[in-house]
Amino acid sequence: MKQRAFALDALRGYAIITMVLSATVVAGILPSWMYHAQTPPPTHAYDMNISGLTWVDLVFPFFLFAMGAALPFSLGSRLDRGVARWRLVADTALRWLQLAFFAIFIQHFYPYVLSSPQDVRSWLLALLAFGLLFPMFVRFERLPKWGAVGVKVAAYGAAVALLLATDYAGGRTFSPEFSNIIILILSNVALFGGVLYIFTARNVAVRLVVMGVVALLVLGADVQGSWAAGIMGWSPVWWLLRMDYVRYLLILIPASVAGEWLVESMRIGGVGQRNGRSDLPAVGVAVVAFGLVVGLLWSVNNHLIGWAFVITAVAVVVLWALLRRVDAPMGVLWRKLLTLMTILLLLGLVAEPLQGGVKKDPATVSYLLLTAALATSALLFFSVVCDYFGCHRSTAFLTKSGQNPMVAYVACDLVVYPLLNLTGGVALLWPLYASPWLGLLHGVVLTTLSVLLTMLTTKLRLFWRT
Repeated sequence: MKQRAFALDALRGYAIITMVLSATVVAGILPSWMYHAQTPPPTHAYDMNISGLTWVDLVFPFFLFAMGAALPFSLGSRLDRGVARWRLVADTALRWLQLAFFAIFIQHFYPYVLSSPQDVRSWLLALLAFGLLFPMFVRFERLPKWGAVGVKVAAYGAAVALLLATDYAGGRTFSPEFSNIIILILSNVALFGGVLYIFTARNVAVRLVVMGVVALLVLGADVQGSWAAGIMGWSPVWWLLRMDYVRYLLILIPASVAGEWLVESMRIGGVGQRNGRSDLPAVGVAVVAFGLVVGLLWSVNNHLIGWAFVITAVAVVVLWALLRRVDAPMGVLWRKLLTLMTILLLLGLVAEPLQGGVKKDPATVSYLLLTAALATSALLFFSVVCDYFGCHRSTAFLTKSGQNPMVAYVACDLVVYPLLNLTGGVALLWPLYASPWLGLLHGVVLTTLSVLLTMLTTKLRLFWRT
């Protein structure tokens, strides 16, 4: 299987780009849907009692979904080659530790953590940290194994020494408890989901049973003093491994099923084959899949759950009608994705009254299921655009970013900001602080620069393998 799943790359790229964009928009009084539902303007103070769903609330679950859909490509392909399960479990545990270290390392070297106000020292240290990440996470395939291992050991040693020797703002000292929460969650989910997939790669039914158990645990944990609350609150080392993060398997498990279908379609040569009758149904599928995401965001964020059911029903009926006119094999994959999306949407909407509605933090069952459904719809959209119509040039900024997502995640804070400050280019951004909508443009500029840097590293094949 020499093809690449560009739709999956595009979904991952969209998630990481919008994650950067949402973090670089200058805080202001834009419409509430421009922020996390639980941090509305004008104060942007977190309120756990607010429910809703905005495009900003989708970026993290979309990335988790892409991670889950990639499991059949990474772990599944190695299982097919006969690699022992114990070896895969060991590699998964190593990935967990690498991601956890990444979360700790980058959090300590954001310029605003190094000094307040930021200065030349903080910007140079941020650039140094970015440079150290390459020998830590790039695979040196041309070096002998002992040489590649030696480079990584030296890089990690230098990183640890730098962490311990650096003075931080406000008298802060190095602490493993101070880490990037997003990457820490990813590391935990990579461990839980990876081990689960290794032992259930050929048994979807078991995975779905586990998904049901997780959903009940999440609901049961709301009962104070219950055994479910005890399980979900357990942690051997709270800054490294938390049982509570198992809830995100409600996104990762259905994503792994979608990934298996995608692998199956690629193996039979289905990806990229055009419909024998007409391309119009495929265009309609893309339009409706995109419209469904927008419609669900509007209805759920405005607490119009009745309308959410109507939009879901109309979209599903129209998609089924369109897909009847799409020949195999792409039609087979899309119908499977539609089935998965429909089930997740219904479960998520039915669960909406529980736990106070759709909430990102703490993530409710309805939030996890609905965002998994919308990620499936987004994958369907990108499958049409990237894998069916082959729009690779126009989506290169997505796919190239999706192939090197960790670079994109830190590029702004560790490279773009420091370079703009060191060169004086940051002065060009000052006019963009004048109004909220110009603040959005500020985010677009910084995100664009981060994407260009990520695309360059991808072109040079400097992939961070975490």
